Amino acid sequence: MPPSFRLAYVPGVTPTKWVRIWNERLPAVPLTLVAVAAAEASRVLRDGEADAGLLRLPVDGADLSAIPLYAETTVVVVPKDHLVTAVEEVAVEDLADDIVLRPLDDTLGWEELPGLPAKERPATTADAFELVAAGVGLLVVPQSLARLYHRRDLTYRPLRDSPESRVALSWPQERTTDLVEHFIGIVRGRTVNSTRGPAPAQPKDKRPDKAEARRKPAAATSRAKSPRGGSGGAGNAKRGKPRRRS
Repeated sequence: MPPSFRLAYVPGVTPTKWVRIWNERLPAVPLTLVAVAAAEASRVLRDGEADAGLLRLPVDGADLSAIPLYAETTVVVVPKDHLVTAVEEVAVEDLADDIVLRPLDDTLGWEELPGLPAKERPATTADAFELVAAGVGLLVVPQSLARLYHRRDLTYRPLRDSPESRVALSWPQERTTDLVEHFIGIVRGRTVNSTRGPAPAQPKDKRPDKAEARRKPAAATSRAKSPRGGSGGAGNAKRGKPRRRS
C-alpha cells in the first residue's frame, strides 16, 4: 500500500496551516484528517486509528508522547443579557454567585471551579452550550471552543486568573515513524532543508597564506613611520613646518 498519514484533531483545533505545509512538501503522501471527541483522542491514537493527533493536555497515559504547541485564552460563555457583558474582561471572583457548568470532557484542570456547582455535569462541551442558552448556568472554555459553538444568543469574555488549555501534538511512543517525525518538524517550524541529523559542515574561513601574513605587518610598520624616521605617522608630517620654496 502507498504511504499515508492520518492526523486526529479535537474540536476547536485548526490544523489547516500544518496540513497545507505537509501537502506542499509531501504531495505523494496523502494526509487524512480524523475528527475525534476530546475524550476519545487518546484511545484513537492507541488503537492505531490515527498516526498522530492534535489534542489538549494532559494526555491520558505515559505511553503517548506529546509536544506542547500553544496555550489558548480562557473565556466565560454567558447569555447576551448577562451582567458581565458590560465589561471587557472578567475576574474569577465575579462569577461567585453564578452556576458554572463543568462538562465531563473539560480539560482546563481546575483545582476549584469558580461559582456555584451545577447539580449534574453535562456529558460534553456542546451540551453545556445548550444549557447556557437555556439559562441554566455559565461555562468556562478555551476561546476556540467558544468560537466553534457560537450562537447568536450567547457571547463570551476573557477570564482572568484561570487555567489555560494547552494544545499538543501527541502520538504513541512505540510508533514514532518517519512520517510522524516529518510532521513533528512541520509543527516545530523546521524548513524544508532542515534535518534531525548533524548540521552540515560549514565552509572554512579563507585565511591568507603565511607569506602574505608576514608581509602585512611589515607594510603596516613602514606606513606607521614618519618621513623623518619617527613613529608619529602622517599626522606628524602634516603638523611640521612647511618646506621653503626655492
